[in-house]
Amino acid sequence: MEHTSQDISISIREDDSVSRCALRLAMSVTMAEETTLKELLESLGFRCVVTETGGRSSGDFQEKITRAVLGASLNARLVEKVDHEIHALLHATEEAKRCVLSNTASVTSLAVKIAVVRKGHWISVALYGDSSIHPITTHERCGVGTMHI
Repeated sequence: MEHTSQDISISIREDDSVSRCALRLAMSVTMAEETTLKELLESLGFRCVVTETGGRSSGDFQEKITRAVLGASLNARLVEKVDHEIHALLHATEEAKRCVLSNTASVTSLAVKIAVVRKGHWISVALYGDSSIHPITTHERCGVGTMHI
């Protein structure tokens, strides 16, 4: 299915993986693009939530990511407070964090957009954003983790 709104063209299929959908959502740039993509995903049977966080790789970033993903996912009712759903969500989050944090300096600052997408028994966490040691050394980073619930 293709959706076009306000110069935004997004192509998502019902059989796309939750990983691909999560990455697309995490990489959305404007609120209009994010809203359009969320509406399209929901019309195809996906459930999703988006949040953002940042911090230092050697400090609070890893804890902030975990809290942000867990809080957003519970609030959006993507997961229930049962061990196997929380377990899958946290494993997907850890996998995505490993991708983003690979080869970072110990004092890297990070700012990421987080998308969590679920369809059926699959859940995916995607992170997309910037990392830098200094403002002139900014790099884009992304990571995705997917688990079966």
